[in-house]
Amino acid sequence: METLFTGILLSLSLCLDIGMVNVAMIDVAMKHGRRAGFILGLGSCFADLFYAILALLGMRYLLQFPAVQWVTWLGGGSILIYLAWKMAKEALQDAQRAETAHPPLPAKHHLFGRGLMLALASPTSILWFAAVGGALIAQATDGTWFSSAAFLLGFFIGGVAWSLGLVIASHHGGQVMGNRFKQACHAVSALLYVYFAVLVLRNGYLALWLN
Repeated sequence: METLFTGILLSLSLCLDIGMVNVAMIDVAMKHGRRAGFILGLGSCFADLFYAILALLGMRYLLQFPAVQWVTWLGGGSILIYLAWKMAKEALQDAQRAETAHPPLPAKHHLFGRGLMLALASPTSILWFAAVGGALIAQATDGTWFSSAAFLLGFFIGGVAWSLGLVIASHHGGQVMGNRFKQACHAVSALLYVYFAVLVLRNGYLALWLN
């Protein structure tokens, strides 16, 4: 259960960054309804699951090398602190900001593919999985298939739950709340990044420095 819950939290920490996938979901849900926004979000969930599987397989092998462990500890922790600062800064900015431009909405049967491609090409997602997510995912499981499957299930559940909640909130309240909705996401994201930064730095200190 703990592994499942960790997967959900890690998925939410990735989803809460206001990147192009979330902006596209908010835009589609506000303009075309909850179903259209959720289909796009579901596509992004499968892309995130694909990256999570790659990170789980690759980082477990690479983390056997001490040099990689040190880079993961110091580099991953530093990037998490930077992302937390970035999200906190965004949350404190003026609520009155220009609207983000969105690409044209494709046909509805293309929405899933659009969400998949947006998530696969998202610079934020690539940075998160390459520098941070791989280490956290590797540390979240004990190496067994059951533990890995539980984590990936939680990771996927977290992404689906986020997508569903985001499109419902955007459809009903996004137009009223405006940028305050995005600022709330930034604030929660900053707190999650701080939590995982402490987790990475603490685990690295115990495993590498003390030993």
